[in-house]
Amino acid sequence: MGGEQAWTRPARPRRPVRSGLVLGGLAMILCLVGVAGLGAWNVQVVTQAGGPVRETADGFLRELSAGDVSRAYDRLCAQARGKWSEVGFAGWMKTPPVVTGYEIVDVSVRTKAGRPTGEVAVRLTRDGGASEERRLPVVKERGKWRICGDPF
Repeated sequence: MGGEQAWTRPARPRRPVRSGLVLGGLAMILCLVGVAGLGAWNVQVVTQAGGPVRETADGFLRELSAGDVSRAYDRLCAQARGKWSEVGFAGWMKTPPVVTGYEIVDVSVRTKAGRPTGEVAVRLTRDGGASEERRLPVVKERGKWRICGDPF
């Protein structure tokens, strides 16, 4: 029958496993880059916040020990100011034994639900010489660090 059959290229076997592995590898690399970026952001937020958290607690305690309760009240977060009126807070802070001195023992900052929060461990000295350890919670509110919760 006389005719020569034209040459045809043999069909290439499909390799779905290889393409699946390549796509899976790319997805894994993308996830790792995202996790590393998020981790770096968290570390940056936490390391940069230690100083301002300490300064906030230091200012708050300095004002309390000096008897300037109204300025200390201004350093409270909205939640704490919702619990305490300025007059009630001043009355509570001026009730003996009052804070006469303090020492900041430790400052820790972490992220909780994507928001930085801090905690400052302090040793308070009361009039009469008694001392006690307290933890002051500190949160970032409208760009400023504020004492939150019930510090005393």
